[in-house]
Amino acid sequence: MSAESTVQRPPEPDWLTMTDEELFAYRDAENRFRASAAARAFTGEPHPGVVIEWRDLPLPGRELPVRVYRPAEEDGVALPLVVHVHGGGFVGTAVQSDWINSHLAARLPSVVVSVEHRLVAPEHPLADAVDDGWDALRHLAGAAGTWGIDPDRVAVAGESCGGLISALAAIRARDAGLRLRAQVLVNPAVDATAAMFGYPSVTEYAHTPTLGIPVLRLFQRLAVPPGTDARALSPVHAEDLSGLAPALVVVPTHDPLADHGRRYAERLAAAGTPARLSEYAGAGHAFLSTPGLAPQAETAAAEILGFLGTSFAAGAAA
Repeated sequence: MSAESTVQRPPEPDWLTMTDEELFAYRDAENRFRASAAARAFTGEPHPGVVIEWRDLPLPGRELPVRVYRPAEEDGVALPLVVHVHGGGFVGTAVQSDWINSHLAARLPSVVVSVEHRLVAPEHPLADAVDDGWDALRHLAGAAGTWGIDPDRVAVAGESCGGLISALAAIRARDAGLRLRAQVLVNPAVDATAAMFGYPSVTEYAHTPTLGIPVLRLFQRLAVPPGTDARALSPVHAEDLSGLAPALVVVPTHDPLADHGRRYAERLAAAGTPARLSEYAGAGHAFLSTPGLAPQAETAAAEILGFLGTSFAAGAAA
């Protein structure tokens, strides 16, 4: 048995009292587990028809790792691009999303690039992760020929904190004149202000196995240090949500953040941006990243595949 297959998940810490050193130790141990063979029982096996590799994007002032998924057999035709951002906020790695991203790459088909953004930490507030998501999207769209990508068929997708980053990237894309065909937001955390705890679903599902209020409080403390404009990092509070890429907002009902997604879908629709809200009864937070535990993940993946396929087909026709 390989050492990787025996990697153990670390015990859950005391979220509200942990020191910075304890945070870093937990993050490293948890990410080793999420990237291990042992975690595949929960996170799912990648599609066998996809090549997966790490690459570095040269971005302003830094190089950013990304995990790239491409169909093993390509015919030389430029493929659509999905820029994906994993969940976790202060923890997480693109590897935890190998299942959904490899299936999108194989079945659309498309190139999927998952952003290994700077994790939220005392030295890296949420604004850094938001910049990583936008800068990666802008770089890839501008280097479409090099990547074998069709610049007229680009979408963003993200889960949890990655949904927040993807939603803000969609807003920046509109403002920069970068045309997106779709945005897929799965159990998105779209409110980083103090109001994030005031939604009814946060109270109703305050202590679920996959997400609880103590984790959200730690996230907010790290994400928006004193002096930060939390509204600027909260897409649900954006002044103008018109003219954005059509959105699929996927909401697991047994999730503290369920009402975040519902409210954002309402605001998008009210602004005239096409928005489909799709709820998955009984599913918990991060269900799409754990197909080995959540039977609803397969259905959600099929819905996302269909939504992106239709969006890219419209882009090809245009």
